[in-house]
Order: sequence, then structure tokens, then C-alpha cells
Amino acid sequence: MSDKVLIVDDDEKLLKILSEALEKEDFVVSTAASAGEGLERFKEIDFDAVLVDLVLPDMDGIELLKTIRNIDSDFPVIMITGHASVDLAVKAMRMGAFYFIEKPASTKAIMEILKRAIEQKELILSYQSLKKTAEEKFRFSGIIGKSKQMQEIFELIERIASAEATVLIQGESGTGKELVAKAIHFNSPRKENRFVAINCSALPETLLESELFGYERGAFTGANKKKKGLFEIAHKGTIFLDEIVETSPAFQSKLLRVLEDKTFYPVGSTEEKKADTRILAATNRDIEDSVAGGRFRKDLYYRLNVVKISLPPLRDRKIDIPLLTQNFLKTYADKNRKDIVGVSDEAMEVLMRYSWPGNVRELENAIERAVILCQDQTIRAEHLPERTSRSEELEPSNILEYDMAKDSFEKKYLRNLLKHTEGNVTDASKIAQMTRQNIYLKLKKYDINPKVYYPRE
Repeated sequence: MSDKVLIVDDDEKLLKILSEALEKEDFVVSTAASAGEGLERFKEIDFDAVLVDLVLPDMDGIELLKTIRNIDSDFPVIMITGHASVDLAVKAMRMGAFYFIEKPASTKAIMEILKRAIEQKELILSYQSLKKTAEEKFRFSGIIGKSKQMQEIFELIERIASAEATVLIQGESGTGKELVAKAIHFNSPRKENRFVAINCSALPETLLESELFGYERGAFTGANKKKKGLFEIAHKGTIFLDEIVETSPAFQSKLLRVLEDKTFYPVGSTEEKKADTRILAATNRDIEDSVAGGRFRKDLYYRLNVVKISLPPLRDRKIDIPLLTQNFLKTYADKNRKDIVGVSDEAMEVLMRYSWPGNVRELENAIERAVILCQDQTIRAEHLPERTSRSEELEPSNILEYDMAKDSFEKKYLRNLLKHTEGNVTDASKIAQMTRQNIYLKLKKYDINPKVYYPRE
């Protein structure tokens, strides 16, 4: 398929020469004599690159460049002018121009630059496609993780979601037990029906029983009317019983009946009701210890523990911290209408060192706080809670995998390089002895915006 190029210039002679030369090289060429006409063409046709003259009759070429880049921030725009100056060239490149050509320029040189620009666009599109695929791989129904432990949990959820078996989810507070329960429900045949959750430790036994099984009018003081319980509300759906180990032996006996006979009695009723509800249970304690200590019924444990999912604490899957951080950063930056680009190397090192006793929930709260306190485009260590910055002895879990260590070095190198060049990618590529295309791809990979390093007006 031929590459499509738009040339915006009010020089009719140049338009004719360039069009003929490019068409001979199998380019499909569209021309426009003004910025307004060029912008209309750009919105109508899916071009691969645009050549823009700096001086146009209705708009400054730099303004057209800015407009195009606002529509598509990765689109390659090549500026061409007979009124060149160093200041104009620098301004154009900082606005995102792929290249700045001074007239007169040979058609051969222009074609070479166009080919390079289109090649970069294709590389970026390819990278974005790979990135999207990777993000989908590391995300499952709201749960995020690229670590081996989380990938295995994603696979297990996929296998068990369509089954009817009870599932026991075990993990420390803040590891995402309810998210896993929701993922199972919303990937199951029951997804069109209700998912209801209840924290068993938050209610006294009598209230927990009436909430789950419902009650008849007059069943107890204050029961002025009949009320449906959660088992009835979640008919043909899923019920999630969090902190199941905190329940009393009497309640455990009634729950066992539901699991064995699929029936229950509302409080104060002699009418048996059917329970067509899938039960998922969770605990943040060692349930085996509770069984051994006689605090939890062994027969109920076996009924609940048909499939067990053990969620690892965040300190044991630190490879997931950058991914989780970026996700929370985007969520809370959008929520608070802030243009925050990323996290400084120092802040990320703090996040990676800290042991996160509150797990993913604590990390989320820390990032929300940081977003609120941050006044520029980068979250720094001082924006994080003080407790996270306390030095900790380096443990095996704090030592990065080789690929992560290499990425950490590369990010720091690129940021320091851009600080030195004040965001000028062309100068950065010369110092690093890398192509601009390679620099841009790495900036995309690490979500580094060179504009952050431009000198402040």
C-alpha cells in the first residue's frame, strides 16, 4: 500500500515539483495552499506524514503543527521554510516536529526524511499495539499484575469461573480478595445475576444471620416487616463471604446446611427456601490454624475449600509495583484533573524498597495522596507518606530482577539525558549515539515526556 503524504505550502511551483517527484516514488500526494485547507484534508484522510511550510497565508505553520499534534501526538510533521533560523528550528522541534528543512532542499533529501518519518510512525504504532497486548495480558477484570504469581492466579480464575464449585480466597488484608471474587463472578455463567458481598466480621451473629437468610415480620424486636436475605437477593448469582473465619460455630453450622442441602430458613420462619447461589469465601487468617484450634468447623472448611486461591502479599511481588503505581496514578490524576506524567526515579526506588504491610490497598492510598500533593508533572519522594521513606535493610525480596534493574537504569539515564538537553530529543540522540527513532521508542516505553524538561518560560 502506498504511503499518503500531505503537503501544505502556498508556493505552487514547489507543490508541483514535490508532488511529481513523490508520485514517481509511489507516494500518494495531497496538497493544500493554506493551513485551513490542509487541516480539513488532514481530518478527512488517514495520512502517513505531513510537510508544512512555516509561513502560510492564514496561519503560522507552527500553529498548524501544534494543532495536528493535538489531534495525534505521535503524528510525524516535517517543517519546511525559506525563512530559517536557529530559534525557529528549536521551537518547531520542541513543538514535536519530526524534522526542520531549510529551502531550497533537494527532492531526494525530502523523500529520505519522509521515509524516515513514516518508518518512525510505523514503529510507534507497532510498539503501541504490543503495549496494548501486554497491558491486556497483565490485567484481568480489574486485577493487575505481571508477576508469575499473579499470572498463575489469572489462569486459575479463568479455569474455575465457569464451574459451580465453592472457592476459598486466602490473603492478607489489602491483597484484593474481593476483586478476585468479582472476577470469578463476572467471568462465570452467573454474571447476569447479582454479586453481593458481606464482611462477616463486621456484624454480630444475629444480625449476620438475618442479613444473609432474611427474616419474617415479628421474628425479633424491630422486625416490623418481612425482609429478603442476601441468599435470596443473590438467587442464581454469587455471594461473597469475607472474613469467614470470624463467624461463630452456630452460624457455621447453618452455612454448612446451605452448602450441603442448598436450602435455608429465614429467621422466624418454618418455610424452607432454596439457595441457588454460588458461595465464595475469603479470610486474611490462616484457616488451617483455626480448624486445628477448633475455632472453625472442619467439615465446613472442606466444603468451602474445593478450590483455594492464595493471594501473595505485595512485598512478594514487587515486580508489579511500577505497573500498579502507573494504574493508580492515571486513575487519581484523571479524578483530580491533574496533568501528572509519572514518578521520579527516587520516588520509585522508595516504593520498591518499602515492605507494604497494607499491600495493594496501602499502595493505592499512597499514590492518591501523592497525586493530591503534587503540584507539577512528576511525583517525587516527598509526596509519598513519610513511613515509606524510612530506610529498610535490603532483603532478597527488595533486589530487582535483571530486566527490572536494566529498565530502572535506562529510565534514569534517559531522564538525566533530557535534563541535560532541556528536552531536545535530537541533541539527546547525538549524545547517546542512538537514532531519534530509538530514543522516541524508549521514551514511549517508559512513558517519559520530553516536554517536562523544556526550560520554563
